[in-house]
Amino acid sequence: MTDAPSPTTQIWVDADACPVPIKDILFRAAERARVPLTLIANQWLCTPGSRFIRAVQVQGGFDAADDAIAERAGTGDLVVTQDIPLASRVLAKGAEALNPRGERFTPDNITERLSVRDFMQELRGAGVQTGGPAAFNARDRQAFANQLDIWLARRW
Repeated sequence: MTDAPSPTTQIWVDADACPVPIKDILFRAAERARVPLTLIANQWLCTPGSRFIRAVQVQGGFDAADDAIAERAGTGDLVVTQDIPLASRVLAKGAEALNPRGERFTPDNITERLSVRDFMQELRGAGVQTGGPAAFNARDRQAFANQLDIWLARRW
């Protein structure tokens, strides 16, 4: 028996903070590979007409979209998110997690990522200016597209 994902695997997107160029890559990939793609957000989303692409608007608080993704994602699915706690939750369920810059979250690196995130939050809470992430660029788009292609190739 192999670890290959089932034909029902799909892509879930934490869409509130997902950059537009990444959504565009995902839209094209969903059509090309005929893989279900679901964007979940706290706001209304415009998506292209496709039988493979849908958007879900959730009501509620700060983590409502994260909770909806964590409830739905399963073994073999891909979750696209910048949210490290969400990545940890879906990894625990057997899904894979990828951030929009093409960095994979794995069982081997998620504990360290959570620790760094918590440490940075403590610094900000103490008034330390930590700066933000670097600007999203073409290299990030390419890294994401490469990792997405790897995931899609493993589906078959």
